Amino acid sequence: MTIKDITDFYKVGIWRDYSNKPQSQRLIIASFRMLILTIESFTTKRMINNAAALTYSTLLAIVPILAVVFAIARGFGYNKYIEEWFRNVLSSQPQAAETIIGFVNSYLIHTKSGIILGIGLVFMLWTVTMLIRNIELAFNNIWQVKKPRSFFRTVTDYMGMFILAPIIIVVTSGISIFVATVTSQTEGMELFAPMVRILWDIMPFVLMSAIFIALYVFMPNIRVKLKCAIWPGVLAGVAMQGLQLFYIHSQIWVSSYNAIYGSFAALPLFMLWVQISWSICLFGAELCYTSQNMEEYAFRTETYEISPRYRMIMSMLIMSMICKRFEKGESPYTALELKLNTNIPIRITQNILYELIDLGLINEISGDEKGDVSVYQPAQDISRLSVGRLIDKYETKGKWELKLNMSEANHEKWNKVIAEHSAYLKKQREILLKDL
Repeated sequence: MTIKDITDFYKVGIWRDYSNKPQSQRLIIASFRMLILTIESFTTKRMINNAAALTYSTLLAIVPILAVVFAIARGFGYNKYIEEWFRNVLSSQPQAAETIIGFVNSYLIHTKSGIILGIGLVFMLWTVTMLIRNIELAFNNIWQVKKPRSFFRTVTDYMGMFILAPIIIVVTSGISIFVATVTSQTEGMELFAPMVRILWDIMPFVLMSAIFIALYVFMPNIRVKLKCAIWPGVLAGVAMQGLQLFYIHSQIWVSSYNAIYGSFAALPLFMLWVQISWSICLFGAELCYTSQNMEEYAFRTETYEISPRYRMIMSMLIMSMICKRFEKGESPYTALELKLNTNIPIRITQNILYELIDLGLINEISGDEKGDVSVYQPAQDISRLSVGRLIDKYETKGKWELKLNMSEANHEKWNKVIAEHSAYLKKQREILLKDL
């Protein structure tokens, strides 16, 4: 097999119809397709840049978040255990863990004594809100969601995260303490000791995978199927534990790094660890998106690669169907129904619908819950929505203008071009979209 054969298979062969192949081969080909599409999307959407932005937000928010967690743990009476749990979580970054714990304790002391209490609370809420907001934007970018959460859902969802996340962390650490205690008490039991040790060994993988699955399902402002989030969440959880083990077993390299940078080495190493962690998280989210939307990749062309003429024809077709449905008084179309009736891939259909919304030609109607399906109706009187109006909207889209030097132009010819184009638009305005 030559390099050309491999390249042709990657570009063409793997995307052919393999429905007549055995199930095992179809599964392998589908897995390769999913991996290729995920890597392509991860690179084209510049997820590494998003991971860097989330790293910065994490550094700002980690101390306020942990302050809340430590305060709740103290209320339950096992603050020492929560500190030990945090050290275990950052076992690959012991210097960073000790530094962060020192910052958190100092933060709690100042808050308890009333020093800069108001400013501290405002800063805490702002940093945590910005972190969650940036995570949501990154996930919405992956899922190509243009519509953010409503203000009401933003407040309720974020407040729920503020309240539940620290409690979950405290409960999780409590479970870890319980399992550790059971493990130590069953060391002498030949039957139960191996089972408990296996449970203790796999528990970090299970907990980390559960965290990623919850992120992939609840964070994007769109309905994510649980079955599509399980395997990406498990793979991301295993990769995170692998990253921990890599950092723990690379202490020789870390020691040489410390010899160069001294105590300052903890910060860049911790930042690198956080950025790689976010990269793993976002790659898993991209894999989750690809898993749920494999059908739309049957057409692998991006919207910017479609010719303006063909794009205009597709827009006319979609607008015509929306106007006809509205004129008949029937229920409005969803994006999926438009895709099924026009045979335009769903990804292209959704992008065209977003453009028509921006042009003020249609309205999106949806409930306040992210599981609700949006429907689309004309935003103007359908007796005024014509082919010419649609063309004119597309041609005049944008606000930026440039003063052109027309001093040497033949104004008579230019006036003829403009007049003929105006006459063309006037003629197209006689054709209503609902009549196509």
